[in-house]
Amino acid sequence: MSWLRAVGRAARAGLRPERARLEPLIALRGAAGVAVVVGVTLWLASPVVAAASAFGAFASGMATFQRSWRPRPVLALVTGAGLAVSTFLGYLAGAHWALFVVLLAVWAFLSGTAWALGPTAGLVSSLTVAVMLVVITLPTSAESALGHAAVIAAGGAVQAALIVIFPLRRWGPQRDALADAFAAEADYARRLRHDPVAPFDPVPLMTARSAATVTPRQARRRPAALRGKRVLAERIRPVLASLADPAVGAAAEGPERDRARQLLAAAADVLDAVARAVRKAEPVRVPAEAEAVVLVDPGPEDRLTGPARRTGLRLITLLSEAVSSATGREGSVGVDTAHLRRPSLRELVPLTVRTVRRELRLDSPVLRHAIRLAAVTPAGYALGAALPLGHGYWAPMTSVMVMRPDFSQTYARGVARFVGTLAGVTVATGVMQAFSPGTYLCAALALLSVALLYLLMRTGYLVSQVAVSSYVVFLLGMAGVQWTQTVPERVLLTLLGGLLAMAGYAVFPAWETPRLRDRLAERIEATGRYAAAALDAHGAPASGRREAVRSALLDARAAALAWDQAVARANAEPVRGRGLSRRSADAADAALSALGRVPMLMEAHIPAPDAPPVPDAVPFAAALRDATAEGAAAVRARRPPDFSGMRTALDRWSPSAEDRVVRRSAELLVETLDDLEAAFRPLPRPRPSRRRSAP
Repeated sequence: MSWLRAVGRAARAGLRPERARLEPLIALRGAAGVAVVVGVTLWLASPVVAAASAFGAFASGMATFQRSWRPRPVLALVTGAGLAVSTFLGYLAGAHWALFVVLLAVWAFLSGTAWALGPTAGLVSSLTVAVMLVVITLPTSAESALGHAAVIAAGGAVQAALIVIFPLRRWGPQRDALADAFAAEADYARRLRHDPVAPFDPVPLMTARSAATVTPRQARRRPAALRGKRVLAERIRPVLASLADPAVGAAAEGPERDRARQLLAAAADVLDAVARAVRKAEPVRVPAEAEAVVLVDPGPEDRLTGPARRTGLRLITLLSEAVSSATGREGSVGVDTAHLRRPSLRELVPLTVRTVRRELRLDSPVLRHAIRLAAVTPAGYALGAALPLGHGYWAPMTSVMVMRPDFSQTYARGVARFVGTLAGVTVATGVMQAFSPGTYLCAALALLSVALLYLLMRTGYLVSQVAVSSYVVFLLGMAGVQWTQTVPERVLLTLLGGLLAMAGYAVFPAWETPRLRDRLAERIEATGRYAAAALDAHGAPASGRREAVRSALLDARAAALAWDQAVARANAEPVRGRGLSRRSADAADAALSALGRVPMLMEAHIPAPDAPPVPDAVPFAAALRDATAEGAAAVRARRPPDFSGMRTALDRWSPSAEDRVVRRSAELLVETLDDLEAAFRPLPRPRPSRRRSAP
């Protein structure tokens, strides 16, 4: 893709608003936190101090709106503390220009490495750099700087206190994540009625798993309706797929298929009802038609037979458990009340050090992002100070808030920030010119802008920047700064900061395109381990391999998600040499999706520990594990993989009536490996036609 086309696509993405569910009460609570801090400091101090103090409450409020499973009060407190430290250190070095530039470079580098911990940590760290640039222009002494830092930290404490006092939608993000998982399975069940091999997007289940990872304190306070429900959702997914697939479930046509479609439709209705109940913390209301189909044992007159009947009965049992558990009643069969443990903040320190240390390599996107920040931020500060525009800190602040570890987000946010800034400044300036509001009216207008920002934050970066720009103009107006001193400079320096961020990425990029083969190889290896673990669980049930299957499934999901994200980023990058053709990438993706589907079907039939073993499955699993590992190495070395040995391993299998499902699964695995191998074969070149010359 050319640079012009890539930048144009990123610009359109940045200007496109998104649909999101609005939460006005939570937005009002965040704006109230800013109002408390601004009101108290206006009463006790001066408008200048109030303007500085507003940054702490404002930024802490922004942190609580990010996607994080940490308690919201903790996010607010940590953000306020980080802002206070960066402000005070910035002031101590601010009197010496060269020293401050060095501190700014070091702080920006550390801020960039925080992206290794996730987007929430990255955003909060970016805010500390932005506040360091702005607030150090306000204090006049060390004592004053310490006071400003304390007021900023108090802003985070106020936001945390309001969350504790007014707990709106307590456990709301966790409820939404679990409800989304059940809703995704309901949609999956409906699609399976028409397409028995429809794909399933595991992201909602992965998100639900992240949401279910809690600290011991959270585990004690977690509502009963959120305990163990994710495990039920995980168990329902392979049962739905196994029932619909003609290879191991209901027949492709006839009464069995009709019964399977009936069960899938009713299961979708039940899962939707469970999702609504979890999201709204209310009892489950299952439609009567669905309840008659899936919540009652059909008895001997059921039209399903053999493995399909066992799968149908298993689905009915799991749906009954989901309905019972979603009401909050304890003791439902099969619900795991153990929790996934999240480390406390104290335990997080060594984990953070290890995570960041793993990213300290030159090919890491996080390290490259940190280096870009450390170079662009001081350069923007120096350039802004050299230009006769005033308020030169707007340029580096824009760069910090725009830059991201990947190309598309950096360029999309750069364009969106400039357009949003222009629109917000224009509107706010028009209000300032038309009404000449005083200190308190400016404060009220700034709070209104904050409330709109919190309300519309998830509708897109462009919309949020309109509110942020208006907020800054009104806040500076409250501090007594005239609009003519800020608006033209802010627009020009915002444009300069955005251009610096884009130029920084162009000069020192972190392209995803060259890493596509590595991501694909990781997915091949992880999917092969998942399939081999499922075969081992059938081959030797007494060995208790269910946990190994679960662990391999999580690895395969993570590898598949990393591959999907890499392809999405690579498709947006202006890089021509992909190292992997689009045809091969698409064909390999389809083959790996089919390969991962086979062990998912086998999960629905994992036998009990006392079940008879399937001896031939164990050597076949070992051969599969070795073949996919060798295939992954071949892909990394730019060689076509060779899975012909799996056909030989299948020929050694001695089929019997007891292992029909496992044998059929092994055949499907070999077929999908053949498709994966074919994805890397070059297409035959068409021969030019030979035309006879006319006599």
